[in-house]
Amino acid sequence: MENCIFCKIINGEIPSFTVYEDDDFKAILDLSPATKGHTLVIPKEHSITLLDLSKDRAEKLLEITKKIVNGLKSVLNFSNYNIIQNNGKLAGQTVEHFHLHIIPRYSVEEITLWVPHENDPSVNNSLADEIRNAIK
Repeated sequence: MENCIFCKIINGEIPSFTVYEDDDFKAILDLSPATKGHTLVIPKEHSITLLDLSKDRAEKLLEITKKIVNGLKSVLNFSNYNIIQNNGKLAGQTVEHFHLHIIPRYSVEEITLWVPHENDPSVNNSLADEIRNAIK
């Protein structure tokens, strides 16, 4: 895509700190990291959300992500991490090119991902039923 920053990075138009690359994916250090080693895994084929990825790309993504996490862990010596992927503006997606965040965690205080809310078990029971039926 013409104005996509990740497409420009993939095409070499914008420099990046690449930690992994193959024919289908590129992983780079995030320029505004949540923690040291925060890495983005980006498919080279332009897709906007998770649902736009082909089945093959989605399966390969998990294999590559595991490989990258293991590399990060061996260099940075952490055991906890977040894997985050945002779909759409309301979910926090700021670049309309699918990407996955790997965020090493060194202490509890570093970042807060969400604040838990109270919930009603009867509402959850009915919601779970609706979702199960939609997935079938």
